[in-house]
Amino acid sequence: MFDELILLAKGGLIVYHGSIKKVEEYFTGIGITVPERVNPPDHYIDILEGIVKPSPGISREQLPVRWMLHNGYPVPPDMLHLCDQISASSSAPTKATNGGAAATESSFAGELWQDMRCNVELKKDHMKLNFLNEKDLSNRTTPGILRQYRYFLGRVGKQRLREARMQAVDYLILLLAGACLGTLAKEGDETFGALGYTYTIIAVSLLCKIAALRSFTMDRLEHWRESASGMSSLAYFLSKDTIDHFNTVIKPLVYLSMFYFFNNPRSSFGDNYVVLLCLVYCVTGIGYAFAIFLEPSPAQLWAVLLPVVLTLIANQDKESGFIYQVGKVCYPKWALEAFIIANAKRYYGVWLITRCGSLMATGYDLTSWHACLIYLVVAGLAIRIIAFVFMVTFQKK
Repeated sequence: MFDELILLAKGGLIVYHGSIKKVEEYFTGIGITVPERVNPPDHYIDILEGIVKPSPGISREQLPVRWMLHNGYPVPPDMLHLCDQISASSSAPTKATNGGAAATESSFAGELWQDMRCNVELKKDHMKLNFLNEKDLSNRTTPGILRQYRYFLGRVGKQRLREARMQAVDYLILLLAGACLGTLAKEGDETFGALGYTYTIIAVSLLCKIAALRSFTMDRLEHWRESASGMSSLAYFLSKDTIDHFNTVIKPLVYLSMFYFFNNPRSSFGDNYVVLLCLVYCVTGIGYAFAIFLEPSPAQLWAVLLPVVLTLIANQDKESGFIYQVGKVCYPKWALEAFIIANAKRYYGVWLITRCGSLMATGYDLTSWHACLIYLVVAGLAIRIIAFVFMVTFQKK
C-alpha cells in the first residue's frame, strides 16, 4: 500500500526515511528487533513515544543521530555528546572475534532462555501499560475515561447501525425459535412447563452468546493498537457493553412475543420477561469472555456446547451425587427454577397438592424467585469483570 516510510522523533528530527522494505533491515542493523506478532511501524512509534524501551545500549534520543551517521549527514554541535554514547556502546561487542566457532555458536538452551526473558519482559511491559500509572514520556495529554467513554459510545453506536441487517436476522431467528418451541413444548400442569422452559434456556443462551461474540471478535487488532497508544481499555469495554444492553432489553421481548402466546403458560408475561432479561445479561457476559480469550472458531464451538451441557447438568436429580451439586452453581439451574416458580405460583385450589409435590421433587422453593434473579445478575457481572481482565492481560489479536 505504501512505498516509503518516514519516522520522526520529538522535535521533527528524522529517524528513518526510505523504502518500506528496508526499514526492518535498518533497525535490526542498529540493534532494534521487532518482537513476534507485532506490527513493525507500531513498534518503532512506541519506541519514539517512550512507551516501549529499545534494546540495551540504545536510547530513543540517539535514533536521529544514528540516522545522520548512517547517511553521512553532519551532526549538530548540541548532539555531539550522543555520538560519544553511540561509539561507547558499539565498541563493547567487538572485543572477541577470534574465539572460534564454539564461542560464537549459542546453544539451544541459551536461545530458549533468551526467548523466555524476552516474552517475560513483553508481558511485564503490557502489565505496566494496562495496570500501572507510569509517567508518559511523550508529554501528551490523554483524555479521561469518561471522555473516551462518550467517544466510544458514539463510535460503537455507528458500528451497530451499520450492522442493522445482521441485527434484524438475529431478531428473526429469535422469533422463529419462540414460535417453534412454543408450539412443540406444550405446557404440562404436572411439571409446570419445565420442558418448554428448558428448551427456552438452551435456545436463548445459544443465540445470545453467538451474537455477543461479534462485540469483541471483529476488532481485536484495532483495540490492541489503540490501547498501546494510551486508549482506555475500561472505556472501550464499558461502551461495548452499554450499547449491547439494547439487545439485552429487546431480545427477551422478541422471543416472548412468539413463545408466550404459542405456549400459553400460567405465569405472567412480565415474570417471564424479567427472568429472560437476567438470563440474557448473564449469557452475554459469557459470550464476551469467549470472544476475548478464545479464537473465533473455538469461541463459537464453546458458545454452542456450553448451554446444552450446563442445562443437562442442571436437570440431574439428587441421586446423581456430585453432578447434582455441580448443577446447583450452573446458570441454567437458576433460570429454570425462576421460570418454574413463577409458573407454580399461579396454581391454586386443588392444584396446591400437585404443586407442593412437584416442587419437593425438584428441590425448588417458592421464596427463591428473587434469589435466582440475583444469582443470574451477579454471575453476569462477575463474568464481565473476568472478561475485562482477560482483555487487558492477554492482549489477544
